[in-house]
Amino acid sequence: MSRATFRERVRYWFDNTMSRGTAALIGWLALISFGLILLVTVLSMWLTPVEAAKNNGFPGMLWMSLMRTLSPGKIASDSGSAPFVTLMFVASLGGLFIVSALVGVLANGLKTRFEELRKGKSRIIETGHIVILGWSEQVFTIITELVQAHASERGSVISILADRDKPAMEDDIRQHVGDTGRTKLVCRTGRPTEPTDLDLMNLDSARSVVVLSPQGDDPDAHVIKTLLALAKRSGDHPPVVAAIASTANMAAARLAGGPDVHLVDSDDTASRLIVQSSRQSGMSVVCMDLLNFDDGEIYLRSDPDLTGMAYGDALPAYQTATVIGLRGSSGVMLNPPMDTVISAEDEVIVIAHDDSLIHLADGMPGAQEESILSVEHTRPGPERTLVLNWNSRGPQIVRYLDGYVAPGSVLDIASDHPDAATGFEGLRSLTVNVKECDTADRYALESLGLGVYQHVIVLSDDRFPAGHADTRTLMTLLQLRDMQTSLGERYSIVSEMHDENNRSLAEVTEADDIVISDTVIGLLLAQLAENQHLAEVFDYLFDSRGSEIYPRPADQYVRPGAPVSFASVIESARRRGETAIGYRLAERVNEAPHFGVVLNPDKSRPLRLGRGDSVIVLAER
Repeated sequence: MSRATFRERVRYWFDNTMSRGTAALIGWLALISFGLILLVTVLSMWLTPVEAAKNNGFPGMLWMSLMRTLSPGKIASDSGSAPFVTLMFVASLGGLFIVSALVGVLANGLKTRFEELRKGKSRIIETGHIVILGWSEQVFTIITELVQAHASERGSVISILADRDKPAMEDDIRQHVGDTGRTKLVCRTGRPTEPTDLDLMNLDSARSVVVLSPQGDDPDAHVIKTLLALAKRSGDHPPVVAAIASTANMAAARLAGGPDVHLVDSDDTASRLIVQSSRQSGMSVVCMDLLNFDDGEIYLRSDPDLTGMAYGDALPAYQTATVIGLRGSSGVMLNPPMDTVISAEDEVIVIAHDDSLIHLADGMPGAQEESILSVEHTRPGPERTLVLNWNSRGPQIVRYLDGYVAPGSVLDIASDHPDAATGFEGLRSLTVNVKECDTADRYALESLGLGVYQHVIVLSDDRFPAGHADTRTLMTLLQLRDMQTSLGERYSIVSEMHDENNRSLAEVTEADDIVISDTVIGLLLAQLAENQHLAEVFDYLFDSRGSEIYPRPADQYVRPGAPVSFASVIESARRRGETAIGYRLAERVNEAPHFGVVLNPDKSRPLRLGRGDSVIVLAER
């Protein structure tokens, strides 16, 4: 191989110098300017000695050359011999090119710098901030809830790192979230899987980190790579909450994140909520109210005044908070046995509108014995349930439903999805039948004979994009409601949708429950970002084992139409081994946003519960 020539070496050196950016270009222009000024000065001293003498010799000519180079317009005032004017003209002409090049270099350098600032490449210097890594539709739900949670705090900060343009992120947040009040949002452009980009977020000083599962193909791979990048970091590791889309990837995510990362199984959580909502009308509304920061929130509280008291006796202890369970050394238990003694180490789990409102009542409110009823709740026998459409959550939904229903129950699946006939092995109580059906076809739906079913579940078909799938779900819901009206049939209808904005449209169909799966996961992530200790509570709440939320007929608890306090409702539920947490009014089931659900009511304020109203309780089946 031949050796590089001198010219090639010089050119290579020059190219390397020029690649150093704006500073290198300015340096070269300064060097050229100095060379031009020095050349003109030396030639002036040699060719025009008279003019040089008039202008104080070499220093004066150097100054004149400098001024003509930087300000070419000064040549108009020059006079003297032809060589002198020519040399000043050369300095001005050279200066014209140099100044023009300098302006261009500076403009380009400033533009590049502004572009970097616009993209958000500077390191965050906040402390105690919440970091969101990644981008999905859930980010708007999370930000909205965190803004609500920090509404009374000054200096709260939410920072977002995503592989998107910074102004685009800010515009989307303004459009979907609106005013963020006292909470400051800081967006940065970068890849959450890159350690150098993670350094921008000042994670050592962060309060907590939320890792989102992005939309698109194989989103869990992105989450797992982000968890690996977080684990590889040195320094302090703040609490991390991550959403995993597929249950099959949970084991890999646990290995990547380590024991300190709390993982939310999106498929599992949504499947459990769909099943529970199909059996208990209003269940999703209750869960949404518990998960958001709008009204009732779940708090853990140590209260020495309750030590030694039985759980059942402590239920009416707070005037503006509702006791729902205990957290001790053995974990969380909602609605424990009424004779469970509260120890000094136990934390009481309560629902309250704000932690500042959790304080013991001056006296235990008395129950109205004459209004308390003791109608025994009977467990339903075998049931028939119909599932319309199919998606990857289907097998999980079938398995969870099998854990709730009585032996001999039947589940029919009507769908033209190719995977709808698989994944039903090992069922104990359910008999599953699969029928080929286009659920968007009215005649196909009528041929199913829906009058024989107690429950209908409408799933979102994962063969279509989320928006199209929601549209098909809306069409199916409209058909079902019209069939109910025309045929006089009655069965509960629960549907799964993706976009919260479609809920208002779905309300026209008067479906008994609408589960917005993405919103539920977003709310859960926001809660855990604020307090990871609540993970045990929500895990218990969504599990089919132990006590669960049930809306049950109010006329089984208190005398219909009689004015009673909620303390009487609590006492009636306590005698059954249940914990009452609220009620639902039948006349308001179609009124957004709470659809008749009232959680954590004042225990002394009188209310009237009629036939058709429900008492919401935590109970064993």
